[in-house]
Amino acid sequence: MLKRVVIVVSVAVSATLAGHRLIPALGGFTPILESLLPWTGLAVPLLLTAAALARSTGAVLAALLPGAVWAAMFGSTLLQTPPGGPSDLAVGTVNVGVRNNASGEAVRTIAKDLDLLAAQELTRGGPAAKQLNKMFKYHYPVSTVGLWSRYPLSETEPLDVGMGWPRALRAVVTTPKGKVTVYVMHLASARPGHTTSRDASLAKARELIDADPSKRIILLGDLNTATTDRGMRGLTPPLIDAQSEAGDGFGFTWPASFPVTRPDHILYRGMTATKAGVAPATGSDHRAAIAWLRF
Repeated sequence: MLKRVVIVVSVAVSATLAGHRLIPALGGFTPILESLLPWTGLAVPLLLTAAALARSTGAVLAALLPGAVWAAMFGSTLLQTPPGGPSDLAVGTVNVGVRNNASGEAVRTIAKDLDLLAAQELTRGGPAAKQLNKMFKYHYPVSTVGLWSRYPLSETEPLDVGMGWPRALRAVVTTPKGKVTVYVMHLASARPGHTTSRDASLAKARELIDADPSKRIILLGDLNTATTDRGMRGLTPPLIDAQSEAGDGFGFTWPASFPVTRPDHILYRGMTATKAGVAPATGSDHRAAIAWLRF
């Protein structure tokens, strides 16, 4: 019986990994599964242990199957080496947490070596905004999101990403190496069984990117969707995920105490990511995403 269970579960896990995009949305639960997809690899040692207890070679071989599928999908993420080399722009994004009284300390630590920082869940006149205003000469806050920059900002505008009020912005940053268009977004939240609003805001974000002729674009923000979520197919491509290209590991950012997924993203086009990673954000339930880009 144990042998049969190992074989059936191994096949089921392998099929889920390899064919997750073919699984129906199931009322919005499948995107949640996809957000946690890398963690399915934990099933492999459990299956191997059960196969050893069953003393079955067939069960051991079956248990190795999901391991092989997982390695094909995610092995490069753990083994890749960041390209490195010189960079022209250091950027970051952080959801500071609307009830975070320590948000000023959080952004001070994150932003000290950055050229651009995007923030979400800002409180007007709150500690995060006050601290960033001291650190950066240029800034553009819109509602609960904002962009702070060491370089001049122009063509600034608030954006509605399908929620009926502005929770995103667009700005052009003039750096010593040239201009780059920056979007900051905090898309609608997703909950098990309730992803309709999030999906609509993702579609709106894609419309904005598709309509933008800028040579260089950076999208920073809490998109409430993971790299492995099918919803990201609307943005990557046409944009490139900095963590996937230049990060060390999965770069999970939420929840901060024990991150299991990555809703916070740095996406770009027209540049090369040289390094990417995460940074702690004092008091927030998110960690910050950071990246270095070369024009």
